[in-house]
Parts: sequence; structure tokens; C-alpha cells
Amino acid sequence: MSGRRPSRSRKRRQLRVGEALVLVAVILWVVGRLLHWLAGHLWIIPVTLAVAAAGAVMWHHTRIQQVRQHQASSRTLRYPMTRLDQLHHRDFEHAIRDLMYRDGCTDAVQVGGAGDNGADVKATDPYGRRWVIQCKHRRAGLAGAAVGTPDLQVLNGTGRPVHKGDVIVLVTNGRFSKPAQDFATSQRLHLVDRATLATWAGGQRPLWELLRAVPPPRRPNSLS
Repeated sequence: MSGRRPSRSRKRRQLRVGEALVLVAVILWVVGRLLHWLAGHLWIIPVTLAVAAAGAVMWHHTRIQQVRQHQASSRTLRYPMTRLDQLHHRDFEHAIRDLMYRDGCTDAVQVGGAGDNGADVKATDPYGRRWVIQCKHRRAGLAGAAVGTPDLQVLNGTGRPVHKGDVIVLVTNGRFSKPAQDFATSQRLHLVDRATLATWAGGQRPLWELLRAVPPPRRPNSLS
């Protein structure tokens, strides 16, 4: 039996090689026929290119219009606190992302989830500063548990070294414990409590105008 196996194996290889050659021959024949047809219908090439170019221009124009409409609608975005309280914690993260986008952070993105290393939203403001935001939603608002130092310790450990943030923020629709406030001050972390969030979400002022001791702009020329 040992003498038969190589023979069968060779036959299988020969069969596969033959099938491959047939396939190549068919492809070459199809390509040849197509080239022969195109040689007699050269007008199709510029027409096809023109149609493709027109389609690309129309798509680009439509995309620009969509972006402008989205930016215009985002500038009027407002969230009453009653609405924010009702959100699922993941939707709360998306709301914070949308508020950052409203304020001019066009790259704002929600990244919260498994393996987020303490960041739920990241964004770059118009002055070049990188924002790293952790969100803590409390269904009961002020009546919910106060956000304590453990959450801030996680954010402090990753906000700058891992996420390369300039402004490290923890935002909640609730409140912070006194130890958490003291820890945030000592570590240059920014806290957005319910009162600050209500002002931010319900008005027109960007978050960096509501916080104290925000780092200076990375791009001073953008102030002009």
C-alpha cells in the first residue's frame, strides 16, 4: 500500500495543475475578447471616466452638504438635565461626545467600553488641546452615590501616560465626594459636577470656558 500513495498524490497534483491551466486559459481568452471589443469601441473609455468623475464630484458635494448640515444642527444642541438623567450610561457617553462636537471638537469620539483604560470620550478642541473624559452616570442624579477617589485614580493613571491627554476630566450628572475633590485638585484633574454639566449642556459656552486652570492652548494662533 505504501507504493500506491505517491502515485495517487501525483495524480491529484496533476489534476489541480490541469484545472489551474484551464482557468488561466479561460481568463486570458475573456481578457483578450474584452480588449478586442474595446479596440473597436474606444469612445467608451472617456465616457466611463467622465461618468466616474461626475459621480465622484456629486458624492463629494453631497458629503460636504451633509457635514455642514450636521455641524449646523450640532450648534443648537441642548440637553436638559431631566433628559440626561434618563439616559443609559452608554448614551450618556454619546451625549458628552456630542456636546464636545458642538463646541468645535470635530474629532470627538466615544470610546467607552471594555478595555477603555478609563476613557469614555476623547476629543481635540479648536486650540489643539487633547481632552480625555471619563463619564459617571447616576440614574438618581444628586441622590445617587457620590463619585469617589477610586474612579479618579484610574483616570489619573491613564489620562496622560496612556491617552496623552492635556485636559483630564471626569463628568457626572451627580456629585463628587470631598476626598475626590481634594484628589482632583492635587492631581490637576477637572471635575464636572451636576451644576457645571447643567450649565454646559443647556447653554452655548464650551466646557473649557467653565473650568478653572485649563492648560493653555497648544495652538495660540487659533485664538485669532
